[in-house]
Amino acid sequence: MTSTLDIIIAGGGRVGFQTAEILADLGHDVTIIEQDERVVTDIADEWMATVIQGDSTNPDIIEQAGIDQADTIAALTGETGLNLAVCLAASELHPGVRTVARIDRAAGEAYTRFVDAVVFPERAGARVAANEVVGSDVQTLADVTGTLDIMLVRVAEGAPAAGKQLTDVRFPAGALIVSDEDGHRIARSDTTLTPGGRYVVAVEPNVADEVMNLMRG
Repeated sequence: MTSTLDIIIAGGGRVGFQTAEILADLGHDVTIIEQDERVVTDIADEWMATVIQGDSTNPDIIEQAGIDQADTIAALTGETGLNLAVCLAASELHPGVRTVARIDRAAGEAYTRFVDAVVFPERAGARVAANEVVGSDVQTLADVTGTLDIMLVRVAEGAPAAGKQLTDVRFPAGALIVSDEDGHRIARSDTTLTPGGRYVVAVEPNVADEVMNLMRG
């Protein structure tokens, strides 16, 4: 895979357009397919890259967007069925393309056998909201796969693990301290959990409470 990717995004709504902006800022080549003429006009006012008006499930439109050269196609409309159709059509036209579909939470992981990846933008937004509500001492950074969470946790004064090296703390199976204090290095057995320091932690849901008790008290 090259460092600069050729990416097609189906759906120029809130999620699709903001994703395109982030990818473009990272230096990737992005083409948006959007059916709604009004939305296309709005995008064109802000977006200097290629925007194609049309039905993103139409193979002719997908080909017009350059699917034969694309590294990835991300179907990010608000309709799960449409997104799946886009990905399946794209895979048929260009078997090597990576496919990403936006799905609703109710659909779960059922579609992962048809596409390379699924995304839940609403869940990501809810994570951000929950982090802001709870505060900065415990933040969920990402869902990496399944239900495993990557979290940023500040060690509390007086917590059972505070001031101890990892080798001296009995974290449960299903938990991994990923970084040292404030994320400068990968954690090692002699890493000390400094009170007030923040550590990246990978944790399975069934042991999350136990890990929080050790680090937060």
